[in-house]
Amino acid sequence: MTDIVDELKWRGLLALSTDEEALRKAFADGPVTFYCGFDPTAPSLHMGNLVQLLTMRRIQDAGNLPLGLVGGSTGLIGDPKPSSERTLNSKETVAAWVEKIRVQVERFLDFEGEYAARIVNNLDWTAPMSAIDFLRDIGKHFRVGKMLSKDAVAARLSSEAGISYTEFSYQILQGLDFLELFRRFGCTLQTGGSDQWGNLTAGVDLIHRAEGVSVHVLGTPLVTKADGTKFGKTEGGTVWLDPELTTPYAFYQFWLNAEDAKVVEYLKIFTFRTREEIEELAIATSEKPHLRLAQKALAEDVTTLVHGADQFARVEAASRALFGQGDLTTLDERTLAAAVSELPTAKVAALAPLYELFADTGIVPSRSAARRAIQEGGAYLNNAKIEDVDAAPAQEDLLHGRWLLLRRGRRTLAAVELAS
Repeated sequence: MTDIVDELKWRGLLALSTDEEALRKAFADGPVTFYCGFDPTAPSLHMGNLVQLLTMRRIQDAGNLPLGLVGGSTGLIGDPKPSSERTLNSKETVAAWVEKIRVQVERFLDFEGEYAARIVNNLDWTAPMSAIDFLRDIGKHFRVGKMLSKDAVAARLSSEAGISYTEFSYQILQGLDFLELFRRFGCTLQTGGSDQWGNLTAGVDLIHRAEGVSVHVLGTPLVTKADGTKFGKTEGGTVWLDPELTTPYAFYQFWLNAEDAKVVEYLKIFTFRTREEIEELAIATSEKPHLRLAQKALAEDVTTLVHGADQFARVEAASRALFGQGDLTTLDERTLAAAVSELPTAKVAALAPLYELFADTGIVPSRSAARRAIQEGGAYLNNAKIEDVDAAPAQEDLLHGRWLLLRRGRRTLAAVELAS
């Protein structure tokens, strides 16, 4: 394998580092014990966290020792948002989320062999510590002036919301994590998003003051869409890794709809394809963008990574079937329900002529427009062309006794759901 620093740079994963050449030497002399933290401020990790998880796995695969930190204590506080104070969750809620996130983190790391990963929880060392000990042993190493200069803190201080002492102290807690992992496991590198740079470097400063040792931080860039807006958001909200919050079908479609201008960047960050494979897909995107080969490869790889090969096969089959390239009746009810939830849907109490149902879904502007679409041969029920302008669906046409799939032309889809 190529030098891991060069690999991360080629993949666009090295935005900031404390000392690139010193980090490169540390890797060469390795193995390096490193960590990344994940706070349970929600019941699931999301797309931004996936960048960190895959970065950790790349560094591990290069022959280094990862520590996946789940923030049982920092999750009770929450890092400062630029805009407003976080709502504090109950200890019981955070404890439950810790377990959910621990399971998600474990999916992406290797816990066997010479470079086996560990999962750690910062509640283990913060819970036994008294407030006096925290202030005397840790707080004394922090200078308020420097703490105030951190980007997130500075943004909040200049806002109407201000910042509480609770969130102001978050950077001390994160610094303590790095110090504790340095002392327990010889951890000398922390990875994280570059937007968290102030929190990341708090540990570097603390270790230098407390132990007289220099350690490293690596910051990954903020992944964006082509227009510069945040990646990992849809009209429906955040793209989560938990299939109960973002269905595997919606997850797959998110990647399948990646922009041509960004798909090669996403392939580098979110897949383990080689340079040669990605370069071939880049050429295909440039020369034959209509085939969307890069998007298909991206959607397959990331869906398989997060949800497994079986779920990928299900959602790909559903995606193909919805557009007339497969048998809708072979789709299981849960996968079909997830696919239908992404479509304009009309809920009806009783079945009616198809031209009425087309108009009810909104994929045609009126019943007369629906009749014209049928007459012109451009209307489909469950992928079968509708031949009779006055045709009505039968009970046996209902998929899983519940849905009808309507299509106008090649790509305009909608669903009808019969109320039970």
